[in-house]
Amino acid sequence: MSKTSARTRAKRSATGKNSRDTTSRTRPPTTGAVAKARGSSRGPRRGALIAGALVTAFAVVVLYLVYQSSEPSPDTSAGGSGYHHVAGEPGIGDTAPGFTLPSSNGGEVSLADYRGQSVLLYFQEGLMCQPCVDQITDLESNEAALTEAGVDEVVSISHDPIHQVARKAADEQLSTPWLSDPSQEVIHAYDAHKYGMMNETTAGHSFVLVGPDGTIQWRADYGGAPDYTMFVPTEKMLADLAQERAS
Repeated sequence: MSKTSARTRAKRSATGKNSRDTTSRTRPPTTGAVAKARGSSRGPRRGALIAGALVTAFAVVVLYLVYQSSEPSPDTSAGGSGYHHVAGEPGIGDTAPGFTLPSSNGGEVSLADYRGQSVLLYFQEGLMCQPCVDQITDLESNEAALTEAGVDEVVSISHDPIHQVARKAADEQLSTPWLSDPSQEVIHAYDAHKYGMMNETTAGHSFVLVGPDGTIQWRADYGGAPDYTMFVPTEKMLADLAQERAS
């Protein structure tokens, strides 16, 4: 055997060994190893998802409890309705401050237009207060009960611009005159701004019954502290009217 042949065989043998070693080093992990690696990465990810879901559920529960606690509960010592209220000024026996304001039904409405009738003035927080709008709807649904209680007409007053008031009244299909008092001159004349949630920047939730002679026969301000009630079922409001007007 020649020296050249021996060297060639040695070189080939070394090359083959190196090639096998390289293949061994670069061969991908087995299926079991891949599954194990994936499983180890999914563990923390699955734990994070579960933790996130628990945090979300806890937040929902907390928000629900806050909402429930914010709902005003009837005060059984507050009168016939059970809804806490006070009677502000001007009050019973006082002459109702006059006004003329633009109406959602077009034109202007004056308090003097209702002379000889009993008119219930409903001061409310306005367009951003859906319960206040619902209150008007509820009043309209109980027209017969209002008439039986001696209320001939209902008029609502808020601070909103007339074009927005008219649009909202049309959208809600309201027939009650909704008057616009953007300067809040009338709202302040009745001190209605003292009984709401908006830190005296708007009217609250006040009912003032003006008799045929223009004097105030009854008043109930529901929107003030501590409950800040923005909706009172008409039958409950009438219960207060019946009880307090008779006393």
